[in-house]
Amino acid sequence: MLFNSLQFLIFFPIVVSIFFLLPQKRRWILLLIASYYFYMCWKVEYIVLIIASTLIDYFVAQKMAALKEKVKRKKWLLISLFSNLGILFGFKYFNFVNANVQALFDNFNIFYGVPAFDVLLPVGISFYTFQTLSYTIDVYNGKTPVQNHLGIFAVYVSFFPQLVAGPIERSRHLLPQFYVEHKFSYNRVKYGLQQMLWGFFKKVVIADRLAIVVDGVYNNLDNYSGFSLVVATLFFTFQIYCDFSGYSDIAIGSARVMGFELIDNFKRPYFSKSISEFWRRWHISLSTWFRDYLYIPLGGNRVVKWRWYYNLFITFLVSGFWHGANWTFLVWGALHGTYLIMAIVLIKPKEYILNMLNLKGGLIHKIYRVTFTFALVVFAWIFFRANNISDAFYVINNMFSDIGDYTDFGKMKVNLRGLGVGINDILISIGLIAFMELYNLYERSGDVWIKLEQNPIWLRWGVYYILLFGILFLAPYSRVSNFIYFQF
Repeated sequence: MLFNSLQFLIFFPIVVSIFFLLPQKRRWILLLIASYYFYMCWKVEYIVLIIASTLIDYFVAQKMAALKEKVKRKKWLLISLFSNLGILFGFKYFNFVNANVQALFDNFNIFYGVPAFDVLLPVGISFYTFQTLSYTIDVYNGKTPVQNHLGIFAVYVSFFPQLVAGPIERSRHLLPQFYVEHKFSYNRVKYGLQQMLWGFFKKVVIADRLAIVVDGVYNNLDNYSGFSLVVATLFFTFQIYCDFSGYSDIAIGSARVMGFELIDNFKRPYFSKSISEFWRRWHISLSTWFRDYLYIPLGGNRVVKWRWYYNLFITFLVSGFWHGANWTFLVWGALHGTYLIMAIVLIKPKEYILNMLNLKGGLIHKIYRVTFTFALVVFAWIFFRANNISDAFYVINNMFSDIGDYTDFGKMKVNLRGLGVGINDILISIGLIAFMELYNLYERSGDVWIKLEQNPIWLRWGVYYILLFGILFLAPYSRVSNFIYFQF
């Protein structure tokens, strides 16, 4: 079931209505049934995977809680790790590894007859696997109490607002909320619906509109060069942000309607002044997961410098691989790891130059840092979006060919018609991006919707009507697409 579907618009108010009518001690049953139904609308059989992960980690945690010595708990943690990561590997990575081993053996004329799995990647498997793993790891480390209520633990693993694409919640934050009686609150419901409205706007109006150009170019690269590649790459930069942050807004808003608070997943990432700051603002639930469960256990920055670089690179390489079984994601992760290492290596020369030019801390310096960071992020997105490595290098090699295209307005119009859009469509898209970024700038001083309540009623409802108008009349419903992160 997609958030941007009529099915969800019927499903959600029904669940919310029943939720507030039920007594607190029965609400977990409703949430579990609703969450399982939500997932089974995609593919019924794969609910078995969620149930298996739930049961394994529930009983593993029970066993670990009964043991006082950490050494004795380790074997149970390993059962959880191998079980969950084994399922993830089988469905998501086996065919990728198998195909590359096949190619390697073929180069040496060695027979390799292992067949590929003919399976469909389960939606959200990377998200709920990491969510339930964080629980068993925290129980092992004594950072969270064991959960004795199997039903509530099952809800934690499968909670429908964030089941498919996060945010990846920690047990110590989300689990206690299922024991709290969330009474109906008009203000909370209102703010939740407002956040959902903004999420829908970003997804169906901005992201899906940008996707027309992005998909048209990146899926037919032989037909495009120069101007078209630059436009498509920049559009993808904002498409993926609006698509994923839109999903997160809908998830967080829908949970808030029922009284649950999920962690923020995005904080204006394209205004970051460094790559490290970017990762503190982009997909926060995943970046903090890798920080806590991979980077820090590897030693973090509390080691010799070369090992620090290694820890950073490995963390981002694994992060890239988490996104998908494709060399493009590995390169994307490696690029970000390299960015961070180079930032550390060059910190002293950079400080020297800035001090010499007396630019440190000034407005020009801030603008430069934001612009340079944005350019690095955009470059890495090429690999993330490209269908394969050769396509990515095609984009890089041809982005700035035909420089005359950028000054020839007539030729630009021809290129746009080749994309299936006109100049007006491009201008509308640019206007929507600007509108979204103005929202982000306004958000720096506090919650936009809370501040909006302090304005006259005509202004508040004017904003609501603008968003609703956009959703109804500006969204390209003939080309509605899935959320990008559903594939991960």
